[in-house]
Amino acid sequence: MSVRFINSRMAAIGECMLELSECATNHDQPVLQLGYGGDTLNTALYAARLGIAAHYVTALGDDPRSEWLIDQWQQEGINAQWVHTLAGRQPGLYWITTDDQGERSFAYWRGESAARELFMEEARVAVLTEQLATVGLVYFSGITLSLYQSNSLHKFWNMLEALRDRGVILVFDGNYRPKGWQHPRDARAAFSQAYRLCHMALPTHDDEVMLFDDASEQATLDRLAAQGLQEVVLKRGPRGCLVWAEGACTEVLATPCEKPIDTTAAGDSFNAAYLAARLTGNDPMTAARAGNTLAGTVIQHRGAIIPPGAMPTSMVLRDLLTSRRHVAKGDALISTRVLG
Repeated sequence: MSVRFINSRMAAIGECMLELSECATNHDQPVLQLGYGGDTLNTALYAARLGIAAHYVTALGDDPRSEWLIDQWQQEGINAQWVHTLAGRQPGLYWITTDDQGERSFAYWRGESAARELFMEEARVAVLTEQLATVGLVYFSGITLSLYQSNSLHKFWNMLEALRDRGVILVFDGNYRPKGWQHPRDARAAFSQAYRLCHMALPTHDDEVMLFDDASEQATLDRLAAQGLQEVVLKRGPRGCLVWAEGACTEVLATPCEKPIDTTAAGDSFNAAYLAARLTGNDPMTAARAGNTLAGTVIQHRGAIIPPGAMPTSMVLRDLLTSRRHVAKGDALISTRVLG
């Protein structure tokens, strides 16, 4: 079965927060670096760096910090026209600490984040639906779902159904963070609905086991296939990923990394390169290699967003950029083979 993208543009929906990361110590006190990040924003940013026309969809406040975030995104080439400004609100904030193995932990201040209100108003959702119907791919995550109360989530599902009916490809990253949910059963219900609606999924196996108690990687793939997904990439950290597409499951090994410094945004950057490759007509194996290459570079830097000059220049990503330049000439329809 073939999936036909409307075009090679993508939109990511979610929340971006101010980021404080511990970059050093001074007399046993942490030295903090200010940045920004959020799982779907990270993916949109890295996709933009790879030449994809990427929109970000969220809500921010009317404060200086919100204005700073939009300015930073636009400098990275992200289209922020669909960011909604809510008077009197502000962005959330998180603090990253990392251990000696590069594994990270987070503390959040996000209860009053403007992004939580994005889907509260029917009129705003109607506008967003029309805007998103003009892109080829809409991407969101489990963290996106955790933002919304039941009424907002109902409007979100309705919007996705309308977009699917209009030919937009829906992609879900099952990024499960228990602190974002009142109870695991709420997350399981939301994730299952997302999987039923989407064409593609890019979950991390550890997250799926935590939420669904899958006994094996094959059990995870079987469960997702039963939801009707057509293409699945099961991320497995340093062991690479399993790509299930075109009726076959193939292992793609991770890019070797001697010692990761910070695994923040490893999955987000993988998703960016994978989707960029698929949007530009590359096959799933090439896309997975591109994802592994970018993720392998990102984990060798601190924070979610690495410097532009640190982006990898491997043959896989050079081929991806060459493909993007070819597609951008006419922004033509792109056919992608997926599991049917």
